Amino acid sequence: MIGALELGLIYGVMALGVYLTFRVLNFPDLTVDGSFTTGAATAATLIGSGVNPVLATLAGGAAGVIAGIITGLLYTKGRIDGLLAGILTMIALWSINLRIMGKANFPLLRSETVFTPLKESSMLGTWVGVGILFVALLVLKFVVDWFLSTNLGLSIQATGDNGPMIRSFGVSTDFTAILTLGLSNGLVALCGALVAQYQGFADISMGVGLILVGLASVILGQAVFGQRYIWVATLAVIFGALLYRLIIFGALKVGLNPNDMKMITAALVILALLLPRWGFLKKLPSLRGRGGRVQPREPKSAEPAVALTAGVGVIDAEEAAGAKAGKE
Repeated sequence: MIGALELGLIYGVMALGVYLTFRVLNFPDLTVDGSFTTGAATAATLIGSGVNPVLATLAGGAAGVIAGIITGLLYTKGRIDGLLAGILTMIALWSINLRIMGKANFPLLRSETVFTPLKESSMLGTWVGVGILFVALLVLKFVVDWFLSTNLGLSIQATGDNGPMIRSFGVSTDFTAILTLGLSNGLVALCGALVAQYQGFADISMGVGLILVGLASVILGQAVFGQRYIWVATLAVIFGALLYRLIIFGALKVGLNPNDMKMITAALVILALLLPRWGFLKKLPSLRGRGGRVQPREPKSAEPAVALTAGVGVIDAEEAAGAKAGKE
């Protein structure tokens, strides 16, 4: 079970990336199936060439950023449907990933990775290793929370909520879409680089169906915890990734065929989508939010709103009086 928790925490990085596009930007991005493998292939190849594992991992994330930007350019500048743009980039990445690795599978069993210090100190595979990975993931979560609370992050949220409205304020929705897709796929590729080092190999097919895993993590977590506030939504995504891995671990433990895991994942996503509509999760009012999307914090006092309303009333009255005088 500890191994499932460690892998779930690593996949939490990918879930945060999927959350940025699926929930925040409201964009169905299928690039992640290819960018995940791109991050793994890039990191594995560089590590195999003697590059520092940390630098190789960052390079894998950067490769994912480039893949996301390409999808964003196809969508915004090429005016290609978002779903099709992601599919096109994903298909192209299959050949690119083979070019990067030079073969379908790249082993890392004898290479030094970012997890080597944990393995040498016998902390990987223990609760100490789980705690270290959890703290590292929390740091990344807080960075995402902070970014989404900045002016740029709020512009990205507004782009997903109401693109025409935010464009009327002079915000370039093309830029926010490209940036979000780049950051999302960067996180996904970073996760791929970490998973390759954790498992000891990078494989060309390791990203197949990954979007379903990401959606399962996002939807499962937010079905239980809700998504009223950003910090709650990102925390729900992390626990969703853990819950997904534990469910898969339990399914394998009871003797289910590993070839059925994709079908089980699809069933989990369907249940997570349907159960809230059927009212089965209404028994968790303390955990679930009331809104369907991330909502801004409510003002502490109603006085500004009252003052604004009063001011609008005065302006309207003055305009009415001026119009009446003009007619006379």
